[in-house]
Amino acid sequence: QVQLQESGGGLVQAGGSLRLSCAVLRTIYSIDSMGWYRQTPGKQRDMVATITSGGSKNYADSVKGRFTISRVNANNTVYLQMSSLKPEDTGVYFCRAVVPAVSGYYWGQGTQVSVST
Repeated sequence: QVQLQESGGGLVQAGGSLRLSCAVLRTIYSIDSMGWYRQTPGKQRDMVATITSGGSKNYADSVKGRFTISRVNANNTVYLQMSSLKPEDTGVYFCRAVVPAVSGYYWGQGTQVSVST
């Protein structure tokens, strides 16, 4: 089993910044890619940013230049620095960790990000 613990969501005005954190707790498995996904009511969970264990990054077009994903492999923690936030960035942000040993992935519980005008 892999347990993910997220933190850092909240309410911020447009143009502001937030930093999300996600730590993998108590796992015996190696973690490959980690990432952040956003979900709004009635919609699917969409990729925001991902980072591999080797440091390769991928961003959704809507956040390029505003969000930065980073990772500390030693403690399996991934961060999402969000700047110049827009109301359309509002949603529940979920952390995901890919675990090759089980040919699958695990989700965190989600953290709410709300951006007001």
